[in-house]
Amino acid sequence: MLVERTVAGDNRAFDLLVIKYQRRIERLIGRMVRDAELVQDIAQETFIRAYRALHQFRGDAQFYTWLYRIAVNTAKKALVDMRRDPLIFESTFKSGSDDDETYRPEHELTTTETPEALLASREIAAVVNAAMEALPEDLRQAVTLREIEGLSYEEIAEAMSCPIGTVRSRIFRAREAISAKVRPLLDNQSGKRW
Repeated sequence: MLVERTVAGDNRAFDLLVIKYQRRIERLIGRMVRDAELVQDIAQETFIRAYRALHQFRGDAQFYTWLYRIAVNTAKKALVDMRRDPLIFESTFKSGSDDDETYRPEHELTTTETPEALLASREIAAVVNAAMEALPEDLRQAVTLREIEGLSYEEIAEAMSCPIGTVRSRIFRAREAISAKVRPLLDNQSGKRW
């Protein structure tokens, strides 16, 4: 309904679409691009492109799936453009541990956590993040949509423009690759509950 109202000229309806999907789109882009300012720029560009192409949205897919494709393509284009300018590329990907997206102040040490458990969980998170980064783009995209965005296999197949069997295979291979990297850490922590 908001899409139809926007196409009919109601700009406030598009503002509501942006409000509804902005955080999800920024999270998605944040998995591809580490610079927070760049994430916001790409998200803004995504919504601009979506607005311009809204008349092409047929409603065959969910709006988020359509918007997701625009966001991924916009982020990929931005990454390609950054690689052409080595100064931008280098500064964008320099990040300290304070910029780690898994860090949350609300997850500070509690009275029931030991320093060893906290260290082990941070090591596991770092290994999972590194394993995700090492995945080929198609595997990383599929597992991110499933595990982080919570999309169904059917929605992922539609978003990635591939058969559902391919989606299942990619997610399986991604999980296996991540598990292979995490398993040695968990084996060293035998007897502890995770």
